[in-house]
Amino acid sequence: MTVPPVLKAPLSKSLKIALIQLKAGADKTANLSKVTKFIEEAITKSPQVDLVMLPECFNSPYAVTEFRNYAEVIPQGETTQLLSSLAKKHGIFIIGGSIPEIAPEEENKIFNTSITFSPSGDVIAKHRKAHLFDIDIKGGITFQESLTLSGGDKATVFKLGEFGNVGLGICYDIRFPELASIASRSPHNSFAMFYPGAFNTTTGPLHWHLLARARAVDNEMYTVLCSPARDVEGGGYQAYGHSLVVDPYGKVIAEAGEGEEIVYAELDKDLIPNIREGIPVHYQRRFDIYGDFVNDGSVKVSDK
Repeated sequence: MTVPPVLKAPLSKSLKIALIQLKAGADKTANLSKVTKFIEEAITKSPQVDLVMLPECFNSPYAVTEFRNYAEVIPQGETTQLLSSLAKKHGIFIIGGSIPEIAPEEENKIFNTSITFSPSGDVIAKHRKAHLFDIDIKGGITFQESLTLSGGDKATVFKLGEFGNVGLGICYDIRFPELASIASRSPHNSFAMFYPGAFNTTTGPLHWHLLARARAVDNEMYTVLCSPARDVEGGGYQAYGHSLVVDPYGKVIAEAGEGEEIVYAELDKDLIPNIREGIPVHYQRRFDIYGDFVNDGSVKVSDK
């Protein structure tokens, strides 16, 4: 059985990553100082790291009443400028979790936005959370991001330097498999989906691991989830923690606990070709039965 050449090497060389699981408080300056400290610690302990990832909403409390108060213009804002300087200083890629973004050109709408930086400090991708976290679990949790936030209108796929293409989503986006499908399939052929996310202590035990493994198995790619640490003493929204990396077989290869910590993992370049040759779902799809939404012209994809 021959696999089409485009599917053979989505990841050109193995990628070493560090997930920074930290908790954010009400002091924005202190939050950014903590980010600097953790990134420097990650690089000191593992100088070969290629990419550092931060959690969702790392520079502000995760609360609909606070998003506008902490929102910044991108790329002029202080958080973007800090991450740009850290990426350049350490020569690494940084997937900047997410921050509240204010968009003056769009009537001052607020978005939940993730920014990715190259080792030269340039912004190479920007994803606005597409699916807003509006839920009401009886006896569990009620949360409505749409009270403050607007949803993004594009899938995000971009080139991570010489490593290959990746997709980017934020938290609730992982429940919608289309974003990962767009990233993994031709013409993008991505090797990973990255999801900064703040699942909580109700939804986390239910679906955090399950969704990460499902997206990995569905698309035969890595899925990487980075959560805030749980802040029991601080009260408010309680993140689940458990930042993790899942390989294309659906196996969890690295996982954090609930507190602040750094998790390291390596994405093996040889694993994806092996599984895609053995279980070749990428060219066994029956578009004669259910169509091809990725290539029918209806998908909007952004690399910035």
